[in-house]
Amino acid sequence: MPASVPPKDTPRHPPRLARPHPVPRLAEPGWTPPAPGGTEEFWAEVRRRGTPLVLPDPGGSADHVAVTFLWRGGPGTRAVQVLPNKLGDPRAPEGNLMEHAPGTDVWHWTVRLRRDWRGTYDLFVDEGGGPAPDGPGYWQWLRTRRRADPFNSRTLPRRWGGEPVSYAALDGAPDAADWTPRQGAARGTVDEHRVASAHLGGQRRVWLYRPAGAPATPVAPADPAIAAGPATTTTGTEANPEATPEKLPVLVLLDGEHWQPRLGIAHLLDNLIADGRIPPLAVVAPESVDPDTRWSELTCRPEYVAFLEQELLPWAAGRLPLTDDPARTVIAGQSLGGLTAAYAAYAAPHRFGNVLAQSGSFWWPDGPGAEWLTGRLAEAPRLPVRFWLSFGEQEWVVLPAARRLRETLAAAGYDDAVHREFNGGHDYLCWRTELADGLVGLLSHD
Repeated sequence: MPASVPPKDTPRHPPRLARPHPVPRLAEPGWTPPAPGGTEEFWAEVRRRGTPLVLPDPGGSADHVAVTFLWRGGPGTRAVQVLPNKLGDPRAPEGNLMEHAPGTDVWHWTVRLRRDWRGTYDLFVDEGGGPAPDGPGYWQWLRTRRRADPFNSRTLPRRWGGEPVSYAALDGAPDAADWTPRQGAARGTVDEHRVASAHLGGQRRVWLYRPAGAPATPVAPADPAIAAGPATTTTGTEANPEATPEKLPVLVLLDGEHWQPRLGIAHLLDNLIADGRIPPLAVVAPESVDPDTRWSELTCRPEYVAFLEQELLPWAAGRLPLTDDPARTVIAGQSLGGLTAAYAAYAAPHRFGNVLAQSGSFWWPDGPGAEWLTGRLAEAPRLPVRFWLSFGEQEWVVLPAARRLRETLAAAGYDDAVHREFNGGHDYLCWRTELADGLVGLLSHD
């Protein structure tokens, strides 16, 4: 275990940093708003095309486009704010206010983006009845006025529940087709369980993915980690592949309650396995419960690593023939989960030999002792661990610490570490494809 103890009672927020570069907003939308009066024809075309509108870059760049977000207002509409993921600065919220085309019901906001951008976004609409726009508490109140984009049918499940969130993906963004169920691909099964934990106290829900054709291992009746009660099968129609390894490689995927029940990662795994891009593998995906529990447990906590290593994986090995080879074990997470994935490999390299982290919170903690884990990795001998790390170019808070981690790993001899930066934000829309690429990169030579 680590020689120095991670700090406790740290602030439960990232560093409060202003965006270093302004949002690339365009003063003109690149199209002509309708004349005052009737706008039915305009909105009929918008409904046909869908939003946001994408037009050529007014500067003539083939690599960039003008992207316009729209809202159809009413007589009482005072303001409309659009917040694409990390394309805005909380310290300057007025920069994300839409313009109103005079004499019409058209509200618009245009930015210049590279063609490989993708992101989720929210709309907040002031229809009156709240504080004055220049009064105290206005921006906090406006953030309670969320509305769905009626012209965009593309959505993702929202973290921690609620209405789905709209998203946009430009024509150069990575293809996410691997997340769609594919006819003819052998389907694994996913069961939901409850696993007891002495290290964490109480129980945790866990989702266990078994690839098609993999044998189950009978559970020993005396296994203390298995809570009573039947498992609930959530997906699966099996077919036998030509070959299944005797001992399955294993992926420990944090924030399991979002990756499986909401995003359906089993479809991705089925497709990657069917294509031969990764070997058949098992996935153990524990929940993070709620935001407070997540902050408490996914901040370099030794007891959480002990839960994963000493309770969760032995429990899963009682149900599937899992490898105990760290070189064939991947731990993956995003944000605080990415920090925790790297910490687990640092604390227990004999069990976790591969780290797959997207947008890891390597700035943690905010304040004294900042970037604690990077400091520990700099001091430690080179561990038998491979790192696959990716971060969004729009994540101005995360990127400085991420780049310092990259330099630290290079100086410490991690020549096989992968560091990628994608054109997006702190966003599951981006993490979906980054997760797929990381699994292929780490497991394709298994």
